[in-house]
Amino acid sequence: MAESAGTASPVVISGLAVLSACGRGTEPLAAAVFEGVPAFGSVTRFDVSRRRATVAAENPLVTSLVEELALVIADAGERAGLTPAERADCPLLLAAHAEPSGVRSAAYQGAGALAAAVAAGAGLRRAPRAYTAGCVAASSAVADAATMVGSGRAERVVVAAGYLVDADYFALFDAGGALADDGRVRPFSAGRRGLLLGDAVVAVVVESAAAQRNRGARAVAELVGWGRAGDAHHVCRPRPDGVGLARAIRAALDRAGLTPADIGYINANGAGSVMADAAESAALRRAFGDRATEVPVSSTKSVHGHALEASALLELVATVLAVRERRLPVNAGFLGPDEDCPLNLVREPNRETPTRYALSLNSAFGGANTALLVGAA
Repeated sequence: MAESAGTASPVVISGLAVLSACGRGTEPLAAAVFEGVPAFGSVTRFDVSRRRATVAAENPLVTSLVEELALVIADAGERAGLTPAERADCPLLLAAHAEPSGVRSAAYQGAGALAAAVAAGAGLRRAPRAYTAGCVAASSAVADAATMVGSGRAERVVVAAGYLVDADYFALFDAGGALADDGRVRPFSAGRRGLLLGDAVVAVVVESAAAQRNRGARAVAELVGWGRAGDAHHVCRPRPDGVGLARAIRAALDRAGLTPADIGYINANGAGSVMADAAESAALRRAFGDRATEVPVSSTKSVHGHALEASALLELVATVLAVRERRLPVNAGFLGPDEDCPLNLVREPNRETPTRYALSLNSAFGGANTALLVGAA
């Protein structure tokens, strides 16, 4: 069933920081998604000579996941204008599955231990919460953070997420035939051949609008709605009619008091899978009706890749950038229309639009679906 309760206080995003294969910071990410320049290249982090696919979106300058997460958390806090003491007192909600170099090591004790190490490295005093629910881990954390802030249980929350392309998950997706063997992600396109993995280390500060104003800080964006819904159709195949994702979208719209006509852009889950992209298109038709063929849609995974637990947070940042800069990310890799995906795909670079509200959508194995709705600050 879908989640759709209201909140007592407006919620904003007051700071964000990102590392991706496009570079460190929001500027390289913005340039890549608005111009539609993919960050994919030959994998160098581990041996792929015996794999079907040999391409991912890596950042060659990353150190360890714990260190990178500590850096983006500090950067997001600084950009939000938080003092070290204010940042240290924030709850941390972390979406991540493992330190790639330590997956098999005796020192690694699970996601909870990773979250504790990140909190300690970032100087956060409160016990962290870890999320490992696959591709909706980070969006679930954002929804929980917004609920905590909107209900008055916290003034502000740090949400962080991290994934660095690793040999284990690369092998798993490659063996299942999920990785695109032509080296490109082509969401909603005819001839699409699957997903490609990508690095992402991201942090955002979710805060009450009142606390942000009292500090004299500026909000980056409003977090006006969120919805979650499960359909449990299959362990890995999406429900073809998109009912679960449509319910999540409606919950986010209802929470914000908006209609499909208010939405100016959708950053779709769009992993490049034949079945998943068709199911998401069906969900958009179910939730938006005739508006589904009018609202601009793209998937930024076509540029930065799929970052698993961190993907939803990276895509939320890209969606915030679209609203803030009034430009639309390109749906890169497009070859031609697919009759199962009759959407208004963004294909031209640096397309300008006065987007006031935008959706960021994510779906995961097992039928988990989320929708995050942001507005211009």
